[in-house]
Amino acid sequence: MRLVFLWLSLSSSWGNGHATTYRSLLKGLSAAGHDVLFLERDQPWYSSNRDLPCPGFCDMQIYGSIAELSRFEATVAAADAVIVGSYVPDGPAVIEWVNNHRRGLLCFYDIDTPVTLHGLADDTVAYVTRDIIPLFDLYLSFTGGPTLRVLEDVYGARRAVPLYCSVDPALYHPENAPNNWDLGYLGTYSPDRQPVLDRLLLEPARRLPRKRFVVAGPQYPATIEWPRNVERIEHVPPAEHSRFYSSLNWTLNVTRRDMVRRGYSPSVRLFEATACGVPVMSDRWEGIEDVLIPGSSVLLLDSAAEAVRAMELPDEQRKEIGRAGRAMTLRNHTGRHRADQLISYLVGARDGWRDGRRA
Repeated sequence: MRLVFLWLSLSSSWGNGHATTYRSLLKGLSAAGHDVLFLERDQPWYSSNRDLPCPGFCDMQIYGSIAELSRFEATVAAADAVIVGSYVPDGPAVIEWVNNHRRGLLCFYDIDTPVTLHGLADDTVAYVTRDIIPLFDLYLSFTGGPTLRVLEDVYGARRAVPLYCSVDPALYHPENAPNNWDLGYLGTYSPDRQPVLDRLLLEPARRLPRKRFVVAGPQYPATIEWPRNVERIEHVPPAEHSRFYSSLNWTLNVTRRDMVRRGYSPSVRLFEATACGVPVMSDRWEGIEDVLIPGSSVLLLDSAAEAVRAMELPDEQRKEIGRAGRAMTLRNHTGRHRADQLISYLVGARDGWRDGRRA
């Protein structure tokens, strides 16, 4: 297939958790033989922090405005599908431009579905609108479960299907790294995640002053009081994620509040960490059992006391959780798995057109 994507930055992971999901999926599509063009809106915070300026698995082009998209009009018209992503700058105008020039499928990939639904309810979402959603031949959602029916029944999506994030096992794998920390977290600061981080990492750090902890990621406020045994790292580029995870005894997965409420929203960090073989402690949310087995390949926690007890488990039990998590992720959640899933959705939607079922 010939595919065009307009999403957030592919070239930069700076404050952009979408980047590794995009890279894994597009690399999987390329490996399956599909032709991929990625159109990225130029932004100063990305242009000054490009850690993948020349992806070898797709054609990436930078555009500065909607007017500049005219350079790609013929390519969009010839594409089998054009997929616009959540948080694209000037999203409604971009979608309108694509819809006016495409001949193939028009799809939306929402990596932030619970956030989108919250914004649609109070008209604060900037990258998509209620009247646009029925235009999409497919609504590809980061969130599965009952949310898919809400998209169809309440907002008029023609067909809403789950497309979870994924991991590139060539980049995320166990490494022979020194054991630097007992428990670590990798993620950009978010106000709704911070209370969980406080409860499941900072409080255990206070209770276990001899243990070593780390929080890696940008945008954390200077007002946070970090315990002395919690190291701060401002940014870990994707090329160093695997080594970072491999240097941890445990890692913590923390889910955005809206995604906890909706459930069925695994984060990319969950798959990346398990692919590296590090055992994962996670907050609790409905649907996690669809991707990992609680108690076997992931530990679900509610309190600091539970985190402390987990850190006291025998080494062999801890390592077995890591091995089980890695095996499940490699079996079900790689970029190639997601690429094949996406293509099956697109073929089904295209065949629906041919059968006269496009409505």
